[in-house]
Amino acid sequence: MQQSSLFPSAVSTEPEILPLPGGDFRYFRHFLSSQEADYYSARLLTSLAWRQDHIKMYGKQVKIPRLQAWYGDADALYQYSGLNLQPYPWSEELAELRVRCETVSKTRFNSVLANCYRDGQDSMAWHSDDEPELGRYPLIASLSLGQVRNFDLKHRVSGERHRLPLEHGSLLIMAGRSQEFWLHSLAKTKKSLAQRINLTFRLVSPNPQG
Repeated sequence: MQQSSLFPSAVSTEPEILPLPGGDFRYFRHFLSSQEADYYSARLLTSLAWRQDHIKMYGKQVKIPRLQAWYGDADALYQYSGLNLQPYPWSEELAELRVRCETVSKTRFNSVLANCYRDGQDSMAWHSDDEPELGRYPLIASLSLGQVRNFDLKHRVSGERHRLPLEHGSLLIMAGRSQEFWLHSLAKTKKSLAQRINLTFRLVSPNPQG
């Protein structure tokens, strides 16, 4: 199946709506200025508590192909693929970015998952952010810093695919039933790529069963 590009090359300061059936995807191409994006990229790269965790796949413990760090409120506990994440307290930079993402999304966030893709070999497999802690219709604000990487989307039923290059300083908001209908991934590439940081701000419930 042919994979389409979601947007032309023309830039816009307004959110662009991704035409994906069943989903609610809004892309702010220039959420941060280039100077702001450069500043936060450099600061977060050296200040966050990056680590390479292990997750359970097919009954085995394997290293995830990227670095990550979990920050948030004290009760913002998060679990996925057999991994239990305890939050580090908010850093100054993460707290600043949280406020800006809350303002544009009109949503409160109590946590953020930071991922560092060191080169083209670091990746994220197909998945949806549909853990119970996130609620039925989660809103996730995904901020990209550094190297442009392709964000791939695949419909769970039809297999329809789209590709969105996530630019330095851009923000992608995923809301409504987006996680129910669409999988997303960040594929490996043999190209020589620089580092990329991705911050996904979330609202995690301390009692998802309540």
